[in-house]
Amino acid sequence: MASVPPSDIVTQPHAKIVFNAPYDNMRAYQIKVINVGDRRIGYAIKTTNLRRLHIDPPAGVLEPRETALLTVNCEAFDVNSEDTNSDRITIEWTNAPNNAAAGQFRREWFQSDGTVRRKNLPIEYNR
Repeated sequence: MASVPPSDIVTQPHAKIVFNAPYDNMRAYQIKVINVGDRRIGYAIKTTNLRRLHIDPPAGVLEPRETALLTVNCEAFDVNSEDTNSDRITIEWTNAPNNAAAGQFRREWFQSDGTVRRKNLPIEYNR
């Protein structure tokens, strides 16, 4: 597992997530994460703003060629008084062990000697 780096993933959207005003209620945005490789991967989603952005589910396992549908929730906030320039989500993924039970994510996969890959999706807030 450690010697073979994980394959690519594809996200839809590919480059960024866009939320549209007004921001006085929670907003939801769905993204797809697709494992285009031939190995099972574990993924975990991080965000730069835990107070404003929440991901559901925040982690999981994707079989080869499988797709996950994730929801990014943006809490209500005052877009004029808060700095949103560094908001983004980061998708991290690594190969899951061959003997791992299907669908059972383990955070320790990311602490092993295997390669962890990352993809950043900036958040854009239209006013």
